[in-house]
Amino acid sequence: MKVIRKHNLSERDVDRIVEMAWEDRTPFDAIEAQFGVSEGDVIKIMRSEMKLSSWKMWRERVQNRATKHRKKVDETLTRFKCSRQRRISNNKISKR
Repeated sequence: MKVIRKHNLSERDVDRIVEMAWEDRTPFDAIEAQFGVSEGDVIKIMRSEMKLSSWKMWRERVQNRATKHRKKVDETLTRFKCSRQRRISNNKISKR
């Protein structure tokens, strides 16, 4: 896939991006900060990695969702992750 090659993403990175994108509380900015993948590229990755029906359901759910778009969230909130996300060992942001 172009997006994966463009960003030199491993299969593990793609799996983590899909997992983060699926979570309602993880904004696209967090994915971009961790992997350098824009919101548009995340959408392309999700479309290529999911069944069409699952992708449509996800797309409908995240469209215009304030928690997925930092500019729609209160500016005083500065953390990208929810408290449960700390347990995920592959999350580079939590290790900073």
